[in-house]
Amino acid sequence: MNAFAATVFSLLLFACSAPEAVVTPQCPSAQAERVIPEKMNARFKDPAMNPLDFVDRFEGESREISIHREAISAALSFTSGMHVADIGAGTGLFLPFLTAAVGDSGKVYAVDISPRFVEYMQVRVAAADMTQVEVVTCTETSTALAENSIDRAFICDTYHHFSYPQQTMQSLHQALRARGEVVIVDFERIPGVSREWILGHVRASKEEVILEIESYGFTLLKEVKNLGLNENYFLVFQKR
Repeated sequence: MNAFAATVFSLLLFACSAPEAVVTPQCPSAQAERVIPEKMNARFKDPAMNPLDFVDRFEGESREISIHREAISAALSFTSGMHVADIGAGTGLFLPFLTAAVGDSGKVYAVDISPRFVEYMQVRVAAADMTQVEVVTCTETSTALAENSIDRAFICDTYHHFSYPQQTMQSLHQALRARGEVVIVDFERIPGVSREWILGHVRASKEEVILEIESYGFTLLKEVKNLGLNENYFLVFQKR
């Protein structure tokens, strides 16, 4: 456990609920089906979960996106004044980079489904005086972001955890302003190439993810490479 994480944990008992850009969560339609086992996210939603157990795992040097977080953040091309969302923000790995990019005039929504991660980020944000960050609790079917509230969204190693991707992406589509963009970073799933853990953990290949996202009202703009990523891809989509 690093010193900052320990400090945040000591403040968790005093965490207050932050204001949220919340809309009424959408319910899955009668045709919607869960695409991952419920147990896949159960540990994150457990109220007894200790977020400190995940800090080193999510933000340590054993995780590819953590190692290359600066390159990933730069490739997002977020600029001053933007309103952006980190969907599945976890322990807040990217928050320092996102807040620096959007500046004091911008806004960052740190969105997560885990009540314990939400509490942890609220304290982390307060301790670092990230005044432009709002921590938001989402649901399995909604990002809980207000309509037309953001310019860009960032989904990093989280899309494969979406239980209801169609409903979640539809809610994100509504939250994005005209021609808003979504960046998805996720694991390459290639049988015979990817690690067994990835093959067992991630349900869809990059090509399948592209087809899904485009069917939800987005257009693939580009794939960004040369970021030092071996197990992850970086895709940029735009709202149609």
